[in-house]
Order: sequence, then C-alpha cells, then structure tokens
Amino acid sequence: MTKRCDQTWDLELIFPNGSASVELQRFIEQLQSSVDAFGVSVSSLNLQIHPEQLGAMVEQMQDIGAKMEQASAFVSCLEAQNVKDERARILLGKLAQLMAEQDSCQTIFDQKLLDLTDDQFKRVLIDPTLKDVEFVLTERRVGAARKLPAVQEGLISELAVDGYHGWSELYNTVVGRIQLEVVQDGQKKLVSYGQAANMLADSDGGIRQTIFTQLENAWSEQAELIAPVLNHLAGFRLNLYKKRGWLSILEEPLALNRMQAETLESMWSAVEYGKPKLVAYLERKAKLLGLEKLGWSDLEAPLVKVDVKIAYDDAATFIVERFAEFSPDMAELAQRAFDERWIEAEDRPGKRPGGFCTHFPKQNESRIFMTYSGTPQGVATLAHELGHAYHSYVVGKELPYLATGYAMNVAETASTFAELLVSDAAIRQSVNPEERLALLEDKLQNGVGFLMNIHARFLFETRFYEKRKAGQLTVEQLNALMIAAQKEGYSQALTEYHPHFWASKLHFYLTDYPFYNFPYTFGYLFSIGLYARALEEGKGFADKYQALLRDTGQMTVEDLAQKHLNIDLTKPEFWQGAVKHLVCDVDEFLALTECK
Repeated sequence: MTKRCDQTWDLELIFPNGSASVELQRFIEQLQSSVDAFGVSVSSLNLQIHPEQLGAMVEQMQDIGAKMEQASAFVSCLEAQNVKDERARILLGKLAQLMAEQDSCQTIFDQKLLDLTDDQFKRVLIDPTLKDVEFVLTERRVGAARKLPAVQEGLISELAVDGYHGWSELYNTVVGRIQLEVVQDGQKKLVSYGQAANMLADSDGGIRQTIFTQLENAWSEQAELIAPVLNHLAGFRLNLYKKRGWLSILEEPLALNRMQAETLESMWSAVEYGKPKLVAYLERKAKLLGLEKLGWSDLEAPLVKVDVKIAYDDAATFIVERFAEFSPDMAELAQRAFDERWIEAEDRPGKRPGGFCTHFPKQNESRIFMTYSGTPQGVATLAHELGHAYHSYVVGKELPYLATGYAMNVAETASTFAELLVSDAAIRQSVNPEERLALLEDKLQNGVGFLMNIHARFLFETRFYEKRKAGQLTVEQLNALMIAAQKEGYSQALTEYHPHFWASKLHFYLTDYPFYNFPYTFGYLFSIGLYARALEEGKGFADKYQALLRDTGQMTVEDLAQKHLNIDLTKPEFWQGAVKHLVCDVDEFLALTECK
C-alpha cells in the first residue's frame, strides 16, 4: 500500500447528497410501491392450488429485502457520522414504518407456508430455483408455528414502530446529546461520549479516573430519562412473549442465532472454567500498575506507555499484509475498503460512539464506522470490522439474498477471526519485550471483555427481565442489578464497578436483536477454535474458512460446525479447548511479568 488512506468514508456512490438526496427519496418511494405490490400479491397467494407461485413471491421478497437493507444501511451511516442529522432521523422513522409493513406482509406469507401440509411443502420446494433458500423458507415456516396468527403479528409489528422501536429512538436522541468537558494539552474542550470512552485507555491513572467519574456522572444525570426506556422495551418484549406462549426470555435470541440452549450452556460453563486464570491476569496487572486491585477505570490501562501513535496508513498496511498471509481474497477485499473509502475512522466531535460494519447488497460493498485511536486496540477494531466486511462479501458474491442473512454469533466469529490474524501477528513480530507485553496485554483485554464483561451483561439482562415481570425497576434497582452482575462476571476481582453501565451500553436498547451480548462470546470462542484449526492446517484452511462463511446463512451453528469442523457445539469439549488457548496467553503474560 503506497498511497495515503482517507479516514472519511465515501457515501456518495450509494446515494449523493446525504440525507437531502433526491435519489434516496425516489428510492424509498419505489420501495414503498414494491412493499404495497407485495402486500397485494401475498393476500391472494394460494400455494395449495398454485404452488408454482412460490418462486415469484420469493423473488419479490428478496428484491424488497435487499432494497430495504440498502436504504437502512445508508441512513444509519448518516446518523452515525452526525448524531444531529435531523433529516436522517426522520428517514430512519420512515424506513422503520416500511419495514413494519413488509414484516406484516411476510408474516402472512409465513402463515401460508404453514397452511401447507408437510407433503405439500416438500413438493413446492422441488423448484430448483429455491434450492439455496430451502433452509430459510423452512425456518420461516417453523417460526410461524411458534407465533400468533398472522393478523395479530402484523398488527403488533405496525404498532411497534411508534411504541417499541420509538423507545429505542428516544435512547439514541438522549445519547447524542451527551458531551463531556475534558482537558487535553492544557485546553478545555467538549468531546462526544465515543471520544471520551477512548480516553479510558490513557496511561495516566488520574485522567482515566477523571474521565470515568465524568462518564458516570453524565449517565447518572440522564438515568431518570433512560430507565423508562429500558423498562418499556422489556415490558413490550415480555408481554409479546407471554401472548405467544414463550416461556423463556431466551427463546427469541436463541432462534435468531440459530443455536440450541445446550450450546449456550456449554459455552458459559467453559467461560467459568477460564475465569480463574483471567483473575490471575487482573491481579498481576494491578500489581504492575502499583495497585492493590484494579478498578473499572483501570481495565483498559496500558502497562507500557506508548508515546508513538500507530498511523492510520501504517495500520492499513499491516492489516492487509496479515490478511494476505492467510487469504489473498481477504487481503484484496481489505485493500478495496481502504482504496475506495469504505471506512469512516476520523476522530472528530458529533459522531456516535462505538463501531459497526454495514452492508450494501446492491453493490456487495460494506461501510465501516469507528473512531480510530492510533492504539493497538484501534488497529484491532479496524481489523475486526474488516472481518465483517469480508464475511458479507463472501455470502453476497454468489448466493440469493435470503441465503445471505447470517446470525450475529457467526458474524462475530468472522470479525474476531480477522482480529486474531492481526493481533497474533503483531505479537509474533515484536522483538522488544515491552512492546510484546503491551500487545499481549491488549489481546488479554479482549479475553476479559468477552468472558467477563459480556458475561456480566448476560447476567444483568437475564435477571432484569425476570424482575421486570413484577413491574418497572427504579434507577437504584438497575444500578444494584448491574453491580451484582459485574461482581459475578469479574469474579469479584475489581474494587470499583460501573453502576450506570446499563444506561451507557447501546446494546441493551436495540430492538432488532434481543440479548445483544452472548453472541459476542460465542463469536470470540468459536473464532479461537477456527484460528487454532487454521494454525494446524496451514494455507489450505483459507478455502475451508470461506466455505464455512458461505454457509452461515443456510444452517444452524451446530450443523455448520459439524459439517465444516466435525465438532459438536452442544458438548463442552470444543469450548474448553478454545478457552485453553486464552489460558496459554495468560500463562505467557504471567511469565513475562514474573520479575517485574
């Protein structure tokens, strides 16, 4: 890579002129017409008499789905790059309404699949054009049997726009207003929540504690506004699940992630198996920082002060080179992302916190959003999001749209695998002991994040929903639940916790995906297992890896692992094996710091 990489993305190729785009407005109007036409078609659909109509209906669904994703991804990018883009917010509302209308139509479609006998359903699937979407159609039919009648589900979907999803939008509005006053280079300045969060990795403990205190205070000030949002979102879900006859709060997230409860239980048991070693790491880190125990603000503290920031161009070059060592296709895709400005990485005010990768199916391209910090963690985040982009590219290259809808847990597998390629290479190539220690410690921070922080989130949500059945929770009750979950998640290893974490974490407020937590741990550990297999098999594994990614939208995770890796995810052996790799990293860290 020779030319300088731009740190702002190019959205003009998708729709020119941002939220004022005439082309976007026309596209949404055409999408509305397509949804209306689909509604007319599905209302008169009779697959028992005319089974040949299924192919045409699926084609319509796929066209609308791709266009809906295209528009939604674009508007989400607009809102992320500027949280004060009012027109983008209004467009998101319009698209949410459209999605609700289409969901209602698809619910009727699913009911018509359910009305077929098993033999009739098998016969309609004989159509060769439906071969690649057979799994999805079967999944929709099975899902319809677990839900309310189509008319009721359609009404719920439409009312949710201004109710359920509306509460989520309110949360985004509140978060967008949060700004903190910080001192940098002797100057006071206002920064966004995302910028302030990056400062929790500062080498100065005083700065970290000041930032953490300000963040806690900021969320405390907003807690009375945000607590009703969380309560109402949970109330909506609980009432809906009750009407459907779903006994477990995990029924929907497990179905969305195409995984069994036994797999989740085996994964968490392996996590508990690995925690004592992570506690040993946290204790050693505290000692190295001159502390008796770590507080929340110390979790991301660097052990080695790195004065030189990693330039964005250097990060880009390193990532592409590391990808190339594993897969030329993966490297080529990453190079395109940098050359064609798929990435918004600039550190500036007005951006929303966090990072994401979103896909544009019409171009089979992605856009990546983050705030690049110049730290090894920033490089890892960039690689992580590029892993998402590669995954989307692989499934979007050949498959019909309905077969490209992979679940969040396997999405996090691809991203974390890409991150491992980069972070492990950086550790291997490091000749300076201090630098090696810093890189290894960054990697272990991920282990703490996925096995302790994510577990704490899971514990909090599980207990919150159980208590919410009896009524709304106060701010004080939410804080207490959060602290209890964090103490258990971190095995009592910290002196200070983050009581308002429930308010600060966007994931608790997402309405498209309940329990936006355990899929991260799944992806992390599953990717470690894949990475270990890649090290064993060498160059030939890249083709197997691509084949696995290609199948992620067409089977359960248990079948995916059985087919491509010959492993049983419902048993603890695979998960414990993945945790052992993390334990080896802790052992190396403890050995490197033995005499410090």
